[in-house]
Amino acid sequence: MIIKDVETKNLTPVFKIGDIPIFGDVILAPMDGYTDHPFRLICRKWGAACIYSEFINGLDLEGKHPPHLSERLFYHEAERPFGYQILDDLPERILNTARYLRSRNPDFIDINMGCCSRTVCSRGAGASLLLEPDKVSLIISKLTAELDIPVTAKIRLGWDEKSRNYLDIARRIEDAGASALAVHGRTKTQMYRGMADWDAISEVKQALRIPVIGNGDVKTADQIGPFLHHTKCDAVMIGRGAVGNPWIFARKNRSDCSRQEIFNTLKDHLFASMEYFGENHGLIVFRKQAINYMQNDWLSPDLRREALTTTDWHRFLSIIEQNLLS
Repeated sequence: MIIKDVETKNLTPVFKIGDIPIFGDVILAPMDGYTDHPFRLICRKWGAACIYSEFINGLDLEGKHPPHLSERLFYHEAERPFGYQILDDLPERILNTARYLRSRNPDFIDINMGCCSRTVCSRGAGASLLLEPDKVSLIISKLTAELDIPVTAKIRLGWDEKSRNYLDIARRIEDAGASALAVHGRTKTQMYRGMADWDAISEVKQALRIPVIGNGDVKTADQIGPFLHHTKCDAVMIGRGAVGNPWIFARKNRSDCSRQEIFNTLKDHLFASMEYFGENHGLIVFRKQAINYMQNDWLSPDLRREALTTTDWHRFLSIIEQNLLS
C-alpha cells in the first residue's frame, strides 16, 4: 500500500530536526515488533508527523546479516520525515552502523537510550547507557562530527528512582550536537508501570534549546492537548496508544470512528502487511495488530479465536466484517 505524500507546500513547520521541517506535533514512537513498514504507512496516512524505524541492532550489521534485517531497513518515501533508530552499546560500532544507514538516505539518525528490555540492558545498550554519561557524550559527539544529517536520541528519566539523571544526560546530548531529544517520562526500572512524570519532561524542555519530544501516557486524542500544554514540548510521541488506534494521529479517538471506518483501516493495514511480507506471513504478522483493532464487545470468544488463528485472510476479513458491520 502506497499513500500519497502529505501536502506541506503551504504549511508552516511546527519545529525542525536540524534543517528537517516537521509539519505536526504528534509523532509515532519506535516500537520493536510493532512499527514495521506497514504499520508506519497506516500511521502516516492518519497524520503521524514523523516516523522512526524499529531499532536497528548494530550487531546485525556485523558479519552475516540476519534474514529479517532487510525488512527492518526498508522504508518508503511516503514515510518521510523518517529516521533510523540504532541500538547498541559500543560507540565505534554505533558509528559504523550510522555510516551504513546514512547511505540509505534517511532524514536523521536516532540513538536508543531508553529501551528497558532485559536482554537489551544486560548487554549495556538501551537504558543502560544512562548509567554511563560520558559514553552518552562520546556516542553523540562521534556521530555529529561525522554525519551530515541530524542526530537525535531517545532517553528515559534514569535507571531507577535513585538515579534520575535525565537533566545531566539531556544537557550532554545537546552539548554533543544532537538536533532533538525524545524523553519517556519513566525510569528503566519502572518499565511501563505507574504514571509517566510529565513534570520531569517539562524540566527537560525548559533546560534545552533543541526541540524536545515528550513521551508517556498519551493514549487518547483528548490527552494530546493537556500533555503539550503541561510539558510545553515541541511534540508528543505516541507508542502503545497508537497500536490498533492509528486515528489518534488525526486527533480522533476510536469512539469517534464509525464501524465502517474501523473496518476499512483494519483492512488497509492487513493488505499493506500482506503486500509487504507476502500473503501468508503478512496475515501472521498482522495478528498482533489485529488483537488491538478488535473489541471484545463485537466478537465472541470463539470467533475471536478463529480470527486470530485462521490462515485464510478471506475468512479473517469475513469474520470481522460480518460481526463489526452487522
